[in-house]
Amino acid sequence: MDIRSIIDSLPSLRLTVDTKGLLAKKSLGQNFLLDKNITDKIISLTLKHLHLGSFAGAHVFEVGPGPGGLTRSVLQAEPARLTVIELDERCIDIMHDIKSKTGDILEIINQDALTYDFAFAENLPKHIISNLPYNISVPLLTKWLYGIKAYRSLTLMFQKEVADRILAPIHRKDYGRLSVLAQLQCKITRLFDLNPECFTPAPKVWSSVLLFEPLPQTLTPDEIRSVEKMTSLTFSMRRKMIRQSLKQFPDLDSVCRTIGIAPTMRPEEITPEQFLQLARLLAKEK
Repeated sequence: MDIRSIIDSLPSLRLTVDTKGLLAKKSLGQNFLLDKNITDKIISLTLKHLHLGSFAGAHVFEVGPGPGGLTRSVLQAEPARLTVIELDERCIDIMHDIKSKTGDILEIINQDALTYDFAFAENLPKHIISNLPYNISVPLLTKWLYGIKAYRSLTLMFQKEVADRILAPIHRKDYGRLSVLAQLQCKITRLFDLNPECFTPAPKVWSSVLLFEPLPQTLTPDEIRSVEKMTSLTFSMRRKMIRQSLKQFPDLDSVCRTIGIAPTMRPEEITPEQFLQLARLLAKEK
């Protein structure tokens, strides 16, 4: 029996949840996605944008698989390996039920995803696909942005307001540190939005699925740290001119002239590329 048929033969997600008595835990940021039409759409749109027919020959990672809805859709896209990272022991049991049918293609890691090393060296292209636990979505994305060259793509679900911050252009009130870091490292595509009723239990907010593809030229970890420091300083005082928020740098005026910005500008007026230039030049002046 092929992998697609194996997945089709599994009990329904609703039956799995009911049988296991699986209730989402707010403390773990859980909202379960049980509609296979939606999880299949996440995979099909990811593959379409990446110009792939499947995940054949690739290693896919999933954080917080829960009852395994997205897990099933990933497996049907035929990855060479699928590694799921799950903290909840109840969900680990469900993953073992799936593994008993699919075999060694599925690897199960019972660990906090924030402490797991996703970027270890291997020959297979890596993809991360996840309905992220809301309470750790931004720290996880930041971690992956630091090592973005290790991945072929990230397909991640966020609260819509977080996705809006990631995609925000300059001159928008939600443009900030996360916008700058993400846009310097990746081409980002909003695949689609989901209303709260798609989830069990229904959250109070909409969600968005974003696809991240590393840019041809990405920043080094040191450059990211410099940009992160620069954006933290400026956006913590976002209503003030950068002359005020960056007053610790004595050569700020001359550096601003070099890159064509004014020290009287506010951070929401500065593009990600200009933030990078600013961070590089100010680092040299230290």
